[in-house]
Amino acid sequence: MRTFRSRLIQLHQCRGADWKVMESFLIFDPTLQSIYDMSATELRRFGLTNEQAHVFYEDLHIRMPWKISHVKAGEIKAVTRYDQAYPERLSHIYDPPWVIYCIGNQQLLHDQKALSVVGSRYPSKNAETAMNFILNPIVSEGWTLISGLAIGIDTLAHRLALHQGRTVAVLGSGFKHIYPNLNQELASLIAKKGLLISEYPPDRPPEKHQFPERNRIISGLSAGTLVIEARKRSGSLITADQAIEQGRDVFCLPGRITDAHADGTNRLIQQGAKLVLEADDILNELAHFWEKETSTI
Repeated sequence: MRTFRSRLIQLHQCRGADWKVMESFLIFDPTLQSIYDMSATELRRFGLTNEQAHVFYEDLHIRMPWKISHVKAGEIKAVTRYDQAYPERLSHIYDPPWVIYCIGNQQLLHDQKALSVVGSRYPSKNAETAMNFILNPIVSEGWTLISGLAIGIDTLAHRLALHQGRTVAVLGSGFKHIYPNLNQELASLIAKKGLLISEYPPDRPPEKHQFPERNRIISGLSAGTLVIEARKRSGSLITADQAIEQGRDVFCLPGRITDAHADGTNRLIQQGAKLVLEADDILNELAHFWEKETSTI
């Protein structure tokens, strides 16, 4: 017999079940039971196009991706928004994911001492030196680094954290489609020593719109976000904007005003983000956040 939890996970894995569609399902029927009895035509009432409705119906009744996914028993854990294991910090953002899929140390979902690190996919030669200088003391203080497994700053942050601490990688695709492909080995290492998470079902391939979507999770799990080298228009600025909307601290490494890699970060500083010259610029700011948060427990 299907429980509400299993229905939520099953519906979530069907193609076309984006965040808004799932919200519409739950508003229409909080038990989600009646969705199983609807035809493809009836499913269009939830904002699905005719094609999306037929694909969704096919997944729900014929293809059943939750039954055919190539996942070893127990390797992937699904955490729904209604589970006790769901991270409280993430539950307070505007559009928390309905389901999070996890491989690795699930306890890291609840690590209050978490800092997200984002930045350029093509960082300058000085970026790694600056990151080591700023982030090594932070990791030594027991902070978990959260990033998105992209090439560049994300990769550097994950590798730095793995040397002496903990890291969480938030994917923009399902676990069967690690992106970028060259970070397959890094993803496997994080799964063993840290945590891989995604709001996308294991079979979901990478799609362009999914990467900006996942940025809200990167910032949402963190006490603050550090931006290192971001151009004027970049995905890192989307993460920073999400952090600001979520009421989280944003920190930026400054750069030369003539350096295109630093244009985005310099402008964030101009708009009120905290300029970072050393680890204590972050630790002192987040110590206040930490004290305020622990005092409410």
